[in-house]
Amino acid sequence: MNVDQFYETLDSYFAKQELDKVDPFLTASLQQAKEEEDYAAYISICNEMIGFYRSVSAFDKAYVAAEDVLLLMEELQLDHSEHFATTLLNAATAYRAAGDYAQALRYYRQAVQIYDGLLKPDDYRYAGLYNNMSILLEKMNENEEAVQYAEKALRIIEKLEGGEMETATTLTNLALLYFKVSRHEEAKALLERALSLFENSGEEHDAHYSGALAGIGEAYYHMQEFARALEYYEKALHEVEKHFGENMSYAILCENCAAVCERLGDAAKQAHYMEKAKEIQGRLTQA
Repeated sequence: MNVDQFYETLDSYFAKQELDKVDPFLTASLQQAKEEEDYAAYISICNEMIGFYRSVSAFDKAYVAAEDVLLLMEELQLDHSEHFATTLLNAATAYRAAGDYAQALRYYRQAVQIYDGLLKPDDYRYAGLYNNMSILLEKMNENEEAVQYAEKALRIIEKLEGGEMETATTLTNLALLYFKVSRHEEAKALLERALSLFENSGEEHDAHYSGALAGIGEAYYHMQEFARALEYYEKALHEVEKHFGENMSYAILCENCAAVCERLGDAAKQAHYMEKAKEIQGRLTQA
């Protein structure tokens, strides 16, 4: 199987925002790799499936792909490899997005154990893992531990050349955690750094930009600057729709916008966003 051609075609669908073509293409490609017994291609395609299905909130499909590829890699005795750790990380992020925090944490911790045996402490791959663990621990209300992982991630990312966008995203996430543990002045300082990096990065079309925008919106909400909060939440909505369509993250952002509109006293706009959130959640739940 020509893996380069696979990625070229997949990337073209994302570039053209032809998301309806991605699922059938992934399924057909996986079947081809299976028939040809091309295990390397099979593993790569499954990882793409996990990420895609997570992004469009098709969590059951993400679970199937994750458990399938993890089992295959164990059978191939790859369960102590860097590739296995990467797959664990992808699977954990899917479980986290779906709300299965216990399973997500198990996979993240398993990935840490593998990385510890393979990588140097300041390796870039740790930063992504630490950031994901921080997000999960925050959702589990383990905020102090979440702060520790976010700070570890930031120390690695700040050393990277050309890592301004990732630094800004990590600064925003850490600022939100600082608000939660009552470190308000430090949070504001981090937020100012993040905003400066975003405005000068020229990376507005990065798919991760939506998460950063949502983080800044939440930070402004904590600061009770509700008009600015709504501004950034609505920018995040636009980015999510552009890259992933109206997925579950889009619905959550609509709920956030509704909460801000309530604080602004805009009942009509609040109702609009709540209705939109319910419509999307109902559609995705039935899918």
